[in-house]
Amino acid sequence: MLGKMAELKEEDVGQLHQEDADNQGNGDMKAVSGAVEEANGQSCARSAASCDTVQVEGSDGQTSVNVGPERHISIQTTLEGLEKLVDLNGAGRKSCPLCPEEKFKACYSHKLRRHLQNLHWKVYVEFEGQKMCICHLPCRQLRPSLGADQAAGRLVAHYHCVVCSVTIARKTDMISHLKRHINKGETEASYSQNTDMLEQEPVRAGQAYEIMKELGTNVQLLPNHSTPQKSDTYFNRKMKTNRQLVFCALAVLAEERSPLECLDAFGATGIMGLQWAKHLRGAVKVIINDISEPCVKMIKENCQLNNIRMEGSRTPRAAEGQGDADTPIATVEVVKMDANVIMHLRAFDYIHLDPFGTSVNYLDAAFRNVRNLGIVSVTSTDTGSLYSKSLNVTLRHYGCQIVRTEYYRELAARMVVASVARAAARCNKGVEVLLAVALEHFVLVVVRVLRGPTQADEAAKRLRQLLHCQWCEERVFLKPGSMVEDSLYRQLPCQCHGSMPGKTAVELGPLWSGPLFNTGFLRRMLVAAVKHSMEDLQPLLKTLVCEADCTTVKSFSVTANQVECGVVIKTLQKAEGADSSDQSGKRKPGEDSGSVVKKLKTEASLDHPPFYYSIHRHSIRGMNMPKLNKFLQYLTEAGFRVSRTHFDPTGVRTDATLEQFKSVLTKYSAPTYSNAQSAGHSMPVATDDAGRVGN
Repeated sequence: MLGKMAELKEEDVGQLHQEDADNQGNGDMKAVSGAVEEANGQSCARSAASCDTVQVEGSDGQTSVNVGPERHISIQTTLEGLEKLVDLNGAGRKSCPLCPEEKFKACYSHKLRRHLQNLHWKVYVEFEGQKMCICHLPCRQLRPSLGADQAAGRLVAHYHCVVCSVTIARKTDMISHLKRHINKGETEASYSQNTDMLEQEPVRAGQAYEIMKELGTNVQLLPNHSTPQKSDTYFNRKMKTNRQLVFCALAVLAEERSPLECLDAFGATGIMGLQWAKHLRGAVKVIINDISEPCVKMIKENCQLNNIRMEGSRTPRAAEGQGDADTPIATVEVVKMDANVIMHLRAFDYIHLDPFGTSVNYLDAAFRNVRNLGIVSVTSTDTGSLYSKSLNVTLRHYGCQIVRTEYYRELAARMVVASVARAAARCNKGVEVLLAVALEHFVLVVVRVLRGPTQADEAAKRLRQLLHCQWCEERVFLKPGSMVEDSLYRQLPCQCHGSMPGKTAVELGPLWSGPLFNTGFLRRMLVAAVKHSMEDLQPLLKTLVCEADCTTVKSFSVTANQVECGVVIKTLQKAEGADSSDQSGKRKPGEDSGSVVKKLKTEASLDHPPFYYSIHRHSIRGMNMPKLNKFLQYLTEAGFRVSRTHFDPTGVRTDATLEQFKSVLTKYSAPTYSNAQSAGHSMPVATDDAGRVGN
């Protein structure tokens, strides 16, 4: 009897659907037009109570937002929640809650359970723990121009967005739609809060922030922090090495004199300035600047997160007296100003520039008021122009003519140093390069400022043109002087011009021809890295120390008395009885600026050779090269200075010419075939003359 009654019910339902179709064919479009008039696509009568009605547009065109948002029934967290939409434990046939009757007829529980799993749940789109299952209900907005048959055909499967309740047909389009929500900082949590509590500030959306910890400092990150075009508070996790190098450079300067006024000109999230203040405490006075209002707000929130007081704010000062537990560990000053303006108005001991892209627009302002013997660190992330991918941009920003070479990273570092030296010379100041690092994502240059026109002239003389052979990639800096030579090819050690037709070399630059490293400063940075437990940075610093000395001997000392320290560091360490004016970096009235240069020439280590050769680039076809460490040993035994370089893992920095480099490489390279194979090639020739014996 039950089976017959179920069949009768199915026949009645079929007759009702047939009557509805006939009515629609006669011009009665009430059911379809009701779906057309809904702005966000309300579902049919059985799912209307569960559809999202945050924004419902009526026939009069008015929008209502007073109705509390309810997620669509297709949005669930678990499969059990989807199965609870229908009583699968009951007897009889049951309809699918996400499909119309004409698409999926009522069936028994075991078949309906497989249908929910294989059709709706299997292709869900997940967002913050919410699974958006595919829906087949007539929820999508239909075009009024379509007829009844066309409208019925357009009721395709779709997804309901958990953030904005829009319906999207394809899964890939829904994933792209959710990514746009993430880039805008819109999440499911913030959407529900903003609609439930309209009178409250949207700051409650901060629950979507991501807390990131680096070097003991916590910072809040927006969901779109890795997209600079979409986020004001840009943060790049791959720049951790850059932040650690800058921190160690500041720590070395803080040992020489204190307190230091240091500026982070582009704060963004403020993580770099907060690390300075949290670990160096009273030795530094940190000023974090950014021109963006969201960035300044984020910096202030991160200060409270790390228990750091902001100078000039009343609330942290009141909290400071509550007890020892609430006492701030450090103090920073947060400023909302253009970077050029603040560097023109105030003087600093340490300035760090890290804009998004090139930094040449801020160099003049940075050297205008930086104190004598202070440090300026410049980070350039425009790798497209620095690494010879956009030559017209390189010429426009840096005024240098370059081509793609095997040593393109060191070429980029020398190009940035040249721009820094020219900007300092315009302010009658010279520079001493302490560190120049070029890695995959950035180029970092750290220089010490030496005040005076004599120092500026000495730095300007180190800007030279580079002669580069395009056939063998031999290179040499042109000799200083204004006299025109008959042929510049005579300065190249190679003989490509005589053996090749036409012009074989190009003139690059102007570039910095001086050293890129200061051994003593790097050793002190290594000490700071060990002190602050920067295990990731120590191998790089050790490589830089060996590269600065151009040696393969790895002898590192962490004692206070460093013989290899630079002259500026040694003179400041010896001046223990100096007054406060000497600690600020100002020269004494009777001190001559030329004495610093004389001490530098006498006490500084020998400059490392410029540029390097890639062992893979100059390998010999058909020959097995020796191991890199073995090859370094062979070059050392030949009487050349040699070391590895951080610019290229296969590069060798040496004072040997390219011809000498290739001769040593050829001498210790072995043929690719073995002795047995070579004997096998010679045996058939001998046996052919003897009558092909042993062939």
